[in-house]
Amino acid sequence: MSATAAIELRGLVKEYRRKRAVTPAVDGLDLGVERGGVFGLLGPNGAGKTTTVEICEGLLAPDSGVVRVLGSEWGGSDAAALRQRIGVSLQETRFFDKQTPREILRLFRSFYGKGRSVDEAIEIVQLGEKASTHAEDLSGGQAQRLAVACALVGDPELLFLDEPTTGLDPQSRRQLWDIVRDFRARGGTVLITTHYMEEAEQLCDMIAIVDHGKRIALGSPKELVASLGAAHVVEMTAPRLGENLRGEEGMALPSVRECLVEGDRVTMRVDAPHLAVPALAALLAHKGLELDGLATRHASLDDVFLKLTGRQLREGEA
Repeated sequence: MSATAAIELRGLVKEYRRKRAVTPAVDGLDLGVERGGVFGLLGPNGAGKTTTVEICEGLLAPDSGVVRVLGSEWGGSDAAALRQRIGVSLQETRFFDKQTPREILRLFRSFYGKGRSVDEAIEIVQLGEKASTHAEDLSGGQAQRLAVACALVGDPELLFLDEPTTGLDPQSRRQLWDIVRDFRARGGTVLITTHYMEEAEQLCDMIAIVDHGKRIALGSPKELVASLGAAHVVEMTAPRLGENLRGEEGMALPSVRECLVEGDRVTMRVDAPHLAVPALAALLAHKGLELDGLATRHASLDDVFLKLTGRQLREGEA
């Protein structure tokens, strides 16, 4: 592991026992998160993301393995000091309905020996106009920004965000993106889980994809997309396509790297759409199939995730 790592996990194991059944949530996970960037942890539901994050936050104890956060271990004498150096925003945060953001942040600020002022935390998350509003009257986006403010008020070195934008409208989501970018620009480190691929591509410097408690891919967004071996995706639909077209026929077309036929849809990863699209259209016409849909796009993290796990991320989180 790097000496500059903010988080070091080696051989991390966590199992849940119910009656006689043992379910491994994290299965020998190795992970290193460098300081000064945004690290994304992606995976389908049940992959072990939240369990891993909660172990890193000191909320869960691992069954075995090494866990170091900012150079310290939770089981040692440094645990209390370590809590002063991190900020945590959980998947769901509940506030007292009749407390205001200012009152809530004053309480959270009292937990830290040093940190930001309440007014500064309110300004960072743009809640100035709602500082004296009861929590029960905040919108979903405002409540989520307040949760992030509670994580920031101690001026942490390391920020944990577990699905911080789930259920938010696009404007609220982008407001939180700006908060994360500002924190990184100040030299902070972020570990984020998300089930929005656009969010991961926009925010993350590095991404680890986990499934069944194991890391199955690691790299920057560009590196992961490049691992597909093709820069573009072509999708065509036609009635009875699945009955008349085999994947091997698609693979024989120019510049095609991968071809998947499902029902009335064919999806191909290709190097050159201008070569693959006319060839595929001609093949369908030769088979007497009438094209009724065509889309081309750049390959994305969603394609990487689908190839590695066999499902889309948001489907896996349903």
